[in-house]
Amino acid sequence: MFINDQLQKYLPRVHARLPAFILLTRLNKPIGTLLLLWPTLSALWLAAEGWPHWHLLVIFALGTLLMRSAGCCINDFADSHIDGDVLRTENRAIVTGQITRKEAMLCFLGLCLVAFSLLLFTNLLTIWMSLGAVVLTALYPFMKRYTHLPQLVLGMAFSWGILMTFTAQTGQLPPATAWVLYAANCLWTVAYDTQYAMVDREYDLKIGVKSTAILFGDADRVMIGALQGMFLFALFLAGGQFQLSGVYYLGLLVAAGLLIYQQWLIRTREADACFKAFLNNHWVGLAVFVGVVFGV
Repeated sequence: MFINDQLQKYLPRVHARLPAFILLTRLNKPIGTLLLLWPTLSALWLAAEGWPHWHLLVIFALGTLLMRSAGCCINDFADSHIDGDVLRTENRAIVTGQITRKEAMLCFLGLCLVAFSLLLFTNLLTIWMSLGAVVLTALYPFMKRYTHLPQLVLGMAFSWGILMTFTAQTGQLPPATAWVLYAANCLWTVAYDTQYAMVDREYDLKIGVKSTAILFGDADRVMIGALQGMFLFALFLAGGQFQLSGVYYLGLLVAAGLLIYQQWLIRTREADACFKAFLNNHWVGLAVFVGVVFGV
């Protein structure tokens, strides 16, 4: 409240535009940040074999928030001409004229720069690795025009922080075990973003946007289930490689129960239920993270 009052008093123009930029960066909808945060922190704990360095914990927590927000900016920049034709996105900031495409691009670049500045407190290898995150983040929104697999590109982008936690913690290239975590998170991301795409499928078909939900068609539930199963199996293998305790496997069991619940939710492919299933993945990530913290 104090900060809001001070902004209104001393920076009235900034205060007036703030709601629009919150809408652009989805700071009012933290689900994307949480889906990015839990696997990144899990990997950081595993890389450190316990509690990580505090400065790395802060860097990666803030970094996930900044890069998710940057991703929203570039996504709305890319989709500004089609968001108005989709019920779920028709009130986004660029569509309604609250933000211009130029401002969205500048916001994307600014957030990437702030996130990059955090990495200056890590090491050179992690800084170089971060370039991959920026490329994938910028590339993802445009993939839905050329391939039915934009969710795979999103998975690669959302999982990149896993590799960076290992380079930041150890100063070395990610080991094979880190790539198992990377693959697991890619599988999970494709599964939950397919649920998300199921919400917009009828609109996407009309406007020519591609997605795994369209690619999978009537096999969508089966494919999501298969991806979720492979995700759990990969994490099970990772547990053995990292020599985690039984608490970790209890976390996986909770995650499995949540994924089964999601299958029940999407059984009729009703849009609201599919979106609810998508949101439920936050608890899946949290269950795995808690298992890692107490099982390492």
